[in-house]
Amino acid sequence: MPIATTNPATGQVLKTYEAMPEEEIDAAIERADLAFRQLHGTTVEQRGRWLTAAADLLEAERDATARLMTTEMGKTYAAARAEVTKCATACRFYAANAAAFLADEPADAPAVKATRAFVRYQPIGPVLAVMPWNFPLWQVMRFAAPALMAGNTGLLKHASNVPQTALLLEDLFRRAGFPEGAFTTLLVGSEAVDRILSDPRVRAATLTGSERAGRSIAQIAGRELKKTVLELGGSDPFVVMPSADLDRAAEVATTARCQNNGQSCIAAKRFIVHTDVFDAFAERFAANMSALRVGDPMDDDTDVGPLASEGGRDEIHAQVRDAVDRGATVLCGGEPPAGPGWYYPPTVVTDLTPQMRMWREEVFGPVAGLYRVSSYDEAIEVANGTSFGLGSNAWTRDPDEQERFATDLDAGNVFVNGMTTSFPELPFGGVKNSGYGRELSALGMREFCNTKTVWVGEGAASAGAGAHAE
Repeated sequence: MPIATTNPATGQVLKTYEAMPEEEIDAAIERADLAFRQLHGTTVEQRGRWLTAAADLLEAERDATARLMTTEMGKTYAAARAEVTKCATACRFYAANAAAFLADEPADAPAVKATRAFVRYQPIGPVLAVMPWNFPLWQVMRFAAPALMAGNTGLLKHASNVPQTALLLEDLFRRAGFPEGAFTTLLVGSEAVDRILSDPRVRAATLTGSERAGRSIAQIAGRELKKTVLELGGSDPFVVMPSADLDRAAEVATTARCQNNGQSCIAAKRFIVHTDVFDAFAERFAANMSALRVGDPMDDDTDVGPLASEGGRDEIHAQVRDAVDRGATVLCGGEPPAGPGWYYPPTVVTDLTPQMRMWREEVFGPVAGLYRVSSYDEAIEVANGTSFGLGSNAWTRDPDEQERFATDLDAGNVFVNGMTTSFPELPFGGVKNSGYGRELSALGMREFCNTKTVWVGEGAASAGAGAHAE
């Protein structure tokens, strides 16, 4: 895939880049390694000042940055501006909380026959981040902010269709004051990842992307004995029970399915509705989806912009056609409009069966599948009946059902009477084929730290007395 900016609203190629040669990659890794040694000697307070400066720059340049993202991958300008603001918020969160997250944690010294015992969190070195195009700023920032605050350095291999956003991120951290090489964008194709992650100076990797890409990274890292965090695909359930507020549920369902033009791993994709309220919910939901305006992502009145690529648009249409050919019913949408750009209308499909691709595959666009169930147990069975386990939503005003959903939904995130989203304050990640490890919160910062046990005795003699291995 060429490294290029192609406007999804027009299909026009705006800017192309040559992939970095091997000598430039080596030089970038060396700079990241040297910067790690420099960062390791700085204080949390100093790194916090730099990260706060990055937040200031993001806020000052929000409109221009948002316009660039919209041009590169097609999200609405309003959504892009909100993404920039969210990134600034994350920077300020980690600048304010890193000292507490990285503070030594005391242990029960008498229980382990020590005068002092504690856990210390220390950075591990350069980390490779392989990131997707759908949230080109936020996906990177939720790794970069905690990693840099911990004292690690970052090497970014971004998606090939958002090179200008990738370069903007490198420039952002440089202008904020971080040392040269603390965060470096590598303009390379996926074929270069093996070589980069195999370099002994690169200590770990994080990836947000497809299941196939995750398997590839995990295989390399396993061979090299390096830590990874993987956030992969999702086919998130949105369960609606009889006690739910149907108007509110249908309203949120529309946003949950079509956020970011439907291109989000944690977008609700499978709408599992109890038969007692199925028809009422389906009517509301289809009406809301039909009312969304598809058009120029720079227009403030647009609700849904183009898909990021022509191939992505063609793939979701193939999934819809497969379902229709096998007996599914389309309640709205289902046909791409004529004209330039890679647009697809908000679509609702029902009467789905396990033989259809939509039943078992993630649909990465504004297409919703409706599933009818007759009980709580059947709802759980359908919700968990996928290889994915990233986010999930449940709508019920029954307190007992709320508690049961929190336990029974097999996902990394459970949102009851609300839309799945990510917050700096909460850990984020998946289970099953949606990956492993956590981003955000204190847990996300510590993923790329050495969790070091420190045991201190009165002296060498007493420390050794009675000692035994592990």
